Amino acid sequence: MPHYSPQELATQLKSGLLSFPVTHFTQDLEFDEAGYRDHLSWLSSYPVAGLFAAGGTGEGFSLTAAEIDRVVRAAVSEVNGKVPVVAPATGGTASAVAQAKAAEAAGADGILLMPPYLTEAGQEGLVEHVSAVCRASGLGVIVYSRANAVLNDRSVAALAERNETLVGFKDGVGNIENLTRIYAAVGDRLAYIGGLPTAETFALPLLQLGMSTYSSAIFNFVPQYALDFYADVRAQDHAAVYRRIREFVVPYLDIRDRTKGYAVSIIKAGLAAVGRPAGPVRPPLSNLKDGELAELTALINKIS
Repeated sequence: MPHYSPQELATQLKSGLLSFPVTHFTQDLEFDEAGYRDHLSWLSSYPVAGLFAAGGTGEGFSLTAAEIDRVVRAAVSEVNGKVPVVAPATGGTASAVAQAKAAEAAGADGILLMPPYLTEAGQEGLVEHVSAVCRASGLGVIVYSRANAVLNDRSVAALAERNETLVGFKDGVGNIENLTRIYAAVGDRLAYIGGLPTAETFALPLLQLGMSTYSSAIFNFVPQYALDFYADVRAQDHAAVYRRIREFVVPYLDIRDRTKGYAVSIIKAGLAAVGRPAGPVRPPLSNLKDGELAELTALINKIS
């Protein structure tokens, strides 16, 4: 049984910072459940508004359906209702529907619907895809508008009217006009989540567009710093936000941008840097090089 109704989930997610935990692997790339549980216990001890299991930062794209189910069940069991656990729904419509049903059976509190795999689709098809997942369970659904599944304002309005359990819109594009149109169309009917990589970079300007929260990957390894950054954003303390961007975010981005896929790899490297290793990333991602890890460690030490 979920601990949060769809509307309770939306209210909770809007109330604070969101965390997308990494998925821990052993050196032979098997799921390390004990390490993952310990990580979730640590993260949930901080005042975070929600945990998204097996998401993008959690390498959900590299997990089998059975592994996703195992990760979600471990998260639900470990967190035990302290904060909502949101599970992924991925792939084509049939796969996403099956994962939504599995997430409900596992006791998750909501669904993050990822873009379909490898195919392009028009707005009408995307509306049907999202609606099918919303019908698959009683859980609240957050749709991730990104890549080959970017929803326009008319589609979001139609989805919000058709599906009571659609409670959130996560943006991974940053198109200001589209976001303005969407908010003008549906207003506070949905919770809006910033989902661009290293969301701290965009948090302050997107706050003006109704995005009261965002998914913080760096929360994985510097949770208090991430919470302090979020507090500065919500207070609209421009000086503090840009000081943090200069001292940490920009040099962090410089490391992240050296190789495609490092947006995920650098999070596991950050955990290694703070003495809480989560194991390697799975291919096709690659781990940071030793010199890059040393750079990241030195950067973290400056803000610790």
